[in-house]
Amino acid sequence: MRGSEIMTGLLSLITYAPLLGVAAILVLRFFAKSEDEKTVSAGKWIAFVTTLATLALSIVLVAEFDPANPGFQFVEDANWFAGIHYRMGVDGISILFVLLTAFLMPICIAASWKSIETRVLEYMIAFLVLETLVIGVFCALDLVLFYAFFEFGLVPMFLIIGIWGGKRRVYAAYKFFLYTLLGSVLMLAAILGMIGIAGTSSIPELMVYKFDPGLQIWLWLAFFASFAVKMPMWPVHTWLPDAHVEAPTAGSVILAGILLKMGGYGLLRFSLPMFPQASEYFTPLVFALSVIAIIYTSLVAFRQTDIKKLIAYSSVAHMGFVTMGIFSGNDIGVQGAIFQMLSHGVIASALFLCVGVVYDRMHTREIAFYGGLVNRMPWYAAVFMLFTMGNVGLPGTSGFVGEILTMTGAYGVSTWTAIFAASGVIFSAVYALSLYRRVIFGELTNPALAEISDLDWREVAIFAPLIASTLYLGIYPAAVFDLTQASVDNLVALYSAAIGA
Repeated sequence: MRGSEIMTGLLSLITYAPLLGVAAILVLRFFAKSEDEKTVSAGKWIAFVTTLATLALSIVLVAEFDPANPGFQFVEDANWFAGIHYRMGVDGISILFVLLTAFLMPICIAASWKSIETRVLEYMIAFLVLETLVIGVFCALDLVLFYAFFEFGLVPMFLIIGIWGGKRRVYAAYKFFLYTLLGSVLMLAAILGMIGIAGTSSIPELMVYKFDPGLQIWLWLAFFASFAVKMPMWPVHTWLPDAHVEAPTAGSVILAGILLKMGGYGLLRFSLPMFPQASEYFTPLVFALSVIAIIYTSLVAFRQTDIKKLIAYSSVAHMGFVTMGIFSGNDIGVQGAIFQMLSHGVIASALFLCVGVVYDRMHTREIAFYGGLVNRMPWYAAVFMLFTMGNVGLPGTSGFVGEILTMTGAYGVSTWTAIFAASGVIFSAVYALSLYRRVIFGELTNPALAEISDLDWREVAIFAPLIASTLYLGIYPAAVFDLTQASVDNLVALYSAAIGA
């Protein structure tokens, strides 16, 4: 037997395990006389071991998951308050995002080992709390519980940017907070309306509840306002470049690798199954916004002078493929969207870590400052090349699979959408390869770079799992599809039946 029958409580254990690390750091802080080097080192190790333990539990979750079962597994259900239930569970779609979150968190802690020098214990606490809240988003099976995790996740990210970010960190933090919060206010109003109409806050029950088509329009718009900002979609994407530029390296990893995926996950979990007629009605709009995001932000990326900002705009373009795949409403497109989110979570995180490597050494992200790094950092040049190729969708890397599937799925619905989106692949190659050429190749003419050092053992250890994941998923994408197939088939069947396709 597998799933919830033998592993009751595993989801809650995974979700709240990081808080045990928080408690341990708080105890350490309480008994320590001062935040000296020994105390800080102990706090880092507590955070790192806690995230590794959470990852191990997530691997157990995947190992015990039954991929043939399209429903929710490891379900926990307890009466919470006022008819609201504490419901947790995962299906083939959400389980991979739990694993992605648990996979990236130890990498974030390791990446922050030397770069964060002030209020280190509080920094580690913020990341551990954020891990709990993000995993909770992907596991929640109750609307109120989902909203609580979804919104409270803003707080630690706001602090990470606002306290440990760059010179304009306060501006970027407030912009991030206000954009995402305002979008979610509409979702809260829709949630309250849905509970009042359907008489339940259970997500599985609401996925099969038939809302009036006219009402679906308004509910869809309310949820879309929140998820579009979170992804983010054009034109509500402007908070993302500022947040990425000002955030510490690990903060950018979490933003690109996990938080953006919460928007796509929300579209899959809510928009398609709960508001199918509205989703079909707004599909042309979403396709148009997706194409604009792919083309426009690719062109904007090409004009950037800051490496981080270029990669941030690249993320907006890649999320355009995700929304296009989701609203294609077919198996190929939805599978491609899920795969694209997972692949982007790995590749974009690695690219931001690549930026962090040179920033930690030279304290600048200006493209013009660099050039000729291959002469001093050959291993770094090789790693940066791999993830650049993944970012442009080179066959053999995970970036290729998601893009080709989302375009194939969209082609079956709108030929012109797929054609215009395909141009984004060309644009991404232009800006990504141009960046690589300017930073890595050529003569090393800047005297400040004469003594720059190559990757050390800690950085190699950080990149190793990301390299392995990028190549493994690119060569054997069935590892993802085997887990998602049953749940995606069920989702698409519900959507198709509801719209009469």
